[in-house]
Amino acid sequence: MIKPELEFVYEAGGELDEPRQIGETYDGTRRIIPIFSGGYVKGPKINGQLMGNSADWQLTRHDGVTVADALYAIETDDGELIQIRNRGLRHGPVEVMQRLVMGEDVDPSEYYFRTVPEFIAPDGKYDWLNKSIFVCAGARYASSIRMWVWRVT
Repeated sequence: MIKPELEFVYEAGGELDEPRQIGETYDGTRRIIPIFSGGYVKGPKINGQLMGNSADWQLTRHDGVTVADALYAIETDDGELIQIRNRGLRHGPVEVMQRLVMGEDVDPSEYYFRTVPEFIAPDGKYDWLNKSIFVCAGARYASSIRMWVWRVT
């Protein structure tokens, strides 16, 4: 048996705009969360900033689970652009999730927020991002987000 290990890649954080409500649909409630430019990316493997004109297209299913599907990019400190599609799940006890909806800062250990980022990096220094699986733990705050990304080795 081979047991995968995790290698820390970076922490990222950024400011979010007010959610844009699409509303109730056949599969749940849909909304769009715009992501502002200027968010940070810092870590042992990548440093830079989050680019703007990005968003998380969310679905909150009838069972209370929020499905995240974010598309954004990093501009590294050395000028490279890396595209990311980050999909995952956020859920927790009803009272905890209601506190998040009300804009309270909730300790991320009180709910589950995990994603699987997929990178598209140019050939060269960052092409290793195209060749591995990654996992991410996230924390959602009233108007911002923080994410910690690991490479599965």
